[in-house]
Amino acid sequence: MAPESPETQAESPEVSYIVKERQLLYDRFFFFIVFLSAACGCFAGGNIQKVSAAAPQPAETAKIEQNPGDASQEGARVVPAPQAEDARRGEQVMKALAKAYPDRIGEVLFRDGDWAVRLRFFGAPEELHEKWYYYAGGRLLPEELRERAAEYDPQPFYNYPPSLPPWKDPSPEDADRLRGQVNRRRQNPPRRSQHFYDDLWRAHNRGESWDRVKSIRFLGHPVLVHYSILEDLALVEERILAEAVSSPQVKQWINSLDTLDGWNWRSIAETQSRSFHAYGAALDLLPKSLGGRETYWIWTARKIPEWWTVSYDRRFHPPDAVIKAFEAQGFIWGGKWLFFDTMHFEYRPEILILNNLPLPEPR
Repeated sequence: MAPESPETQAESPEVSYIVKERQLLYDRFFFFIVFLSAACGCFAGGNIQKVSAAAPQPAETAKIEQNPGDASQEGARVVPAPQAEDARRGEQVMKALAKAYPDRIGEVLFRDGDWAVRLRFFGAPEELHEKWYYYAGGRLLPEELRERAAEYDPQPFYNYPPSLPPWKDPSPEDADRLRGQVNRRRQNPPRRSQHFYDDLWRAHNRGESWDRVKSIRFLGHPVLVHYSILEDLALVEERILAEAVSSPQVKQWINSLDTLDGWNWRSIAETQSRSFHAYGAALDLLPKSLGGRETYWIWTARKIPEWWTVSYDRRFHPPDAVIKAFEAQGFIWGGKWLFFDTMHFEYRPEILILNNLPLPEPR
């Protein structure tokens, strides 16, 4: 007869009591081991998590963003890092902007996956506001527009040489490239976000811009400009007049001036982008006569479709000493642009900084 299974075998009361007590001890020991293992696992997991959070992430994969002013990792979030080259350019541009406008731009940080500046400006009502602007591939966008970056063209942060390079006749390949650029510009006019510069100059519409401009006499001519560049222009004038004492060329140029155009609420010709004239941060200086020379590529294109063939000696250029006087105070000259505008100066110290050109000490 087959033996009964252990589950069905009868036990005496004493044996049963001992077995039950032993089983209870086994059960308690088992639960203690399970609890101890779980506790050790949580402790180890916590340490691993903390070490991982403290370890630097590879630059090409992710960055941990700290909440501004918070040194802890709590509340940090992992965001994709931009391409390395774009990130380097973003750092250069945002730091140049902070250096160019120290009275309006505070800190520069890599935050939320991109380089950004904290812009301080007065809004309506007249109280101080602060807003973060991100590089966004050169578009300079506020937080709420970053996801719409594809709708805007980048701002122009271009190469600006210390002097005009020697003239070189355009090759057939150059001519084809320029024709293509002009056609694309006309078919799809550049559309840049105006938000950053609107806040920087505190000019979001024609009325606000008008409130920011003041009249100044520059080389004997009245002109309207943004109040923040009045001193810069006065110093430009002082230097030009000093040059005129010993330079007949500069003196003749001053005497030839007819009109000075500063503030004008408008877009750049053939684009959807705000002109710096709209902020009162640009000047056009026109003489009584151009003497048959060219000054603006669009005007030239109406007579000479291949306007890029017009060499320097056929363009109206201010004396070099005048150009240097403007550049010394943070202005750039449109005569150094490929799409030339030789009567035009605009206040863009960030461009000079990006090209390692000297600037005056901050006031």
